[in-house]
Amino acid sequence: MSGPATRTARAIVDELVRGGVTDVVLCPGSRNAPFAFALHAADAAGALRLHVRIDERGAGFLALGLARGSGRPVPVCTTSGTAVANLHPAVLEAAHSGVPVIALTADRPTDLVGTGASQTIDQHGLFGTAVRQFATASTDDRRVRAQVCRLLAAAAGPWPGPVHLNVPLAEPLVPADEAWPPGRPDGAPWTAVAPSVPHVPPLPLDPTAPTLVIAGQGDPGPDYDGLPVVAEPGSAAWAGALRAGPWLLDEPALRPQQVIVAGRPTLHRPVQRLLADPAVAVYALAGSGPWTDVPATVRAVGSLPTMLPDPAWYDAWLAADRAASAALDAVLDAGQAPIGLRLARELVAGLPAGAALTLGSSNPVRDVALAARPRAGLTVLANRGVAGIDGTVSTAAGLALAHGGPAYALLGDLTLLHDVTGLVIGPEEQRPDLTIVVLNDRGGGIFGLLEQGAPQYAGAFERVFGTPHTVDLAALAAAVGIQHTAVAPADLAGVLAPAPGIRMIEVPADRSTLRAAHAELRKVIGAAVAEAVAGRA
Repeated sequence: MSGPATRTARAIVDELVRGGVTDVVLCPGSRNAPFAFALHAADAAGALRLHVRIDERGAGFLALGLARGSGRPVPVCTTSGTAVANLHPAVLEAAHSGVPVIALTADRPTDLVGTGASQTIDQHGLFGTAVRQFATASTDDRRVRAQVCRLLAAAAGPWPGPVHLNVPLAEPLVPADEAWPPGRPDGAPWTAVAPSVPHVPPLPLDPTAPTLVIAGQGDPGPDYDGLPVVAEPGSAAWAGALRAGPWLLDEPALRPQQVIVAGRPTLHRPVQRLLADPAVAVYALAGSGPWTDVPATVRAVGSLPTMLPDPAWYDAWLAADRAASAALDAVLDAGQAPIGLRLARELVAGLPAGAALTLGSSNPVRDVALAARPRAGLTVLANRGVAGIDGTVSTAAGLALAHGGPAYALLGDLTLLHDVTGLVIGPEEQRPDLTIVVLNDRGGGIFGLLEQGAPQYAGAFERVFGTPHTVDLAALAAAVGIQHTAVAPADLAGVLAPAPGIRMIEVPADRSTLRAAHAELRKVIGAAVAEAVAGRA
């Protein structure tokens, strides 16, 4: 007969399966051996799909990508000690993006904490307020199953997010048998929890006033028919948004009287300037979590009322959008714009219908927002919860595994290098079909567009912000066993057809002219928009 640790692990895994979990990520370890055996048995029985990874940080983001792609809670199981701490970046991203990730962490028995026992830390509440709920697993079969039910309900509830189940396990850590499914206590049915969705009153705004919608990740996605929409690529509203919207926000003739904030916009500084303008009334749409209000200007939170917009207001934005788009395309076609913008335009236009696209959090997501033509039929993901570059390769792999169709990622070189272990996949593991497009400008290009990239800081910039490197991406791809191709943006369409496995497409770039090129492009677009606005006056 197997010991208490095995029985607890089997009960937890069984209850996760009964609660709808279909994917679990596991990292190897000794203390979580009972989970490793239980998950292996459940996978062999077809009860779930197991993904094994050697790096806990990447494993956490793989779980995040799987959860984003499937809409289901995804546990990531680790051993004790620093293994648990390495989940923290993914837990934070899940918390701020509203993604149901379950940190399932093995622990030493509580009486060993503080004794100097190896690989032992105080894991109680390790993730603090980042998790929606924390529990230390009971040793009673019926109670631990109830705990799992509560944690699943919290992870997938009205405000989805990460939860943490810490499981102290005492030796023996290996089973006496591989039986699956485990026995269940009599009268222990799955506890189904229906999330409560409160009624949300409509926003108390003027439905006839000139109104602009600013949409970010987490946009609840109502119909904004008749209203101009400036949306980030990860928003549900992006497909129907203005293509050049971010370039138009500082145009005085287009200044709205009201702004409706949908989701969590984080990309563009002109958006923050607009929301901070005391002459603009700001309202927020109610969603699945806290509303966004960085400058503390939101007057009310609610649902979208019936709007009665003036068609002339919408037409003015459309005309400006057409003018800005034409100016943008002319510069891109002439080869005078930053290569990242042209790459973003060509990539989004060339993706097959039904594709999933993961965007790196630095320049790639901004390049898509600034240059790509929004289109339907794509699933677009960016880790904008806390906007880190952590684990982006692993996130893209998780989305690809859950998506089931062609999957792509657009990353910068530093973002790729930050998660190289996301490319290390064991020979028995399911490999995603994922094309990773890497803009390689050999350093941190985004910093050249920020204050520290100004000419007066050139003496310090390259070493401490540009952070140049000499990594050969072709050799790196060969080392992890994936195909590598180097192309120019103009040739990208010819290599985007879906292909099995992981492959890397490298687009070399020079970031030394990035700041000047962006400034010149802003001038060109600004002049075209001013002319279009003047022509309608």
